[in-house]
Amino acid sequence: MELLTLKQVSIAYDNERRFAVENVSFTVNEGEYICLIGSNGSGKSTLLKGITGLVPVTSGTVTRHIRQGQCGYLSQNHMIGPNFPATVYEVILSGTQSREKHLPFYTKQDRKLAQRAMEMFGVSDYRSRRIGHLSGGQQQRVLLARAFCTSPKLLLLDEPCAGLDPVITREFYELLARLNKEEHIAILMASHDLEQVESYAGRVIVMNQTVEFDGTVDAWKEAAVKGELLNV
Repeated sequence: MELLTLKQVSIAYDNERRFAVENVSFTVNEGEYICLIGSNGSGKSTLLKGITGLVPVTSGTVTRHIRQGQCGYLSQNHMIGPNFPATVYEVILSGTQSREKHLPFYTKQDRKLAQRAMEMFGVSDYRSRRIGHLSGGQQQRVLLARAFCTSPKLLLLDEPCAGLDPVITREFYELLARLNKEEHIAILMASHDLEQVESYAGRVIVMNQTVEFDGTVDAWKEAAVKGELLNV
């Protein structure tokens, strides 16, 4: 099942004088784990923001074959300040309200889902703490748990482990792998961590403003060895 289709997508900055993304086309299917890789400035983050609607697409089409609420987004790790008033539980529970419903209160099912998410992502011990009092890695776990509560079919992640230590990074990638394998959630993630890409991804897209390569991990490794990829 196709979840997302991009056709000739271009995104321009500077009053359309400079393209950050140009003529990008690919499809994301149910259950895939895809990593977007490329050097800084290759268009990875801009493309993800274009897919989510955070920046306008200059030309081409982005077509979701799922409801908007079924597509979750997690940006690079930006620390939430200590004065942010919400607790961990409140942040995670708020994810249930993204499921295109208009009830003015949380249901018993919502609360069960939030509890399951806290347990799944190992943040139950922080339930009553303000999210701003947690470390960067803990905050990313909470935000991933919140995204899980939207009942997504597709997660878009933009360098979610940037700035995190190696142990926290490995644990975070293991959580993503579980979501992909056990919950059948498709992953489209921008990453600089080629070791983790090799370990977890099933498909690699190399960006250089446009798509330079799109294929399996083995094919990507072979092309890299042959020197066929310029932007890795």
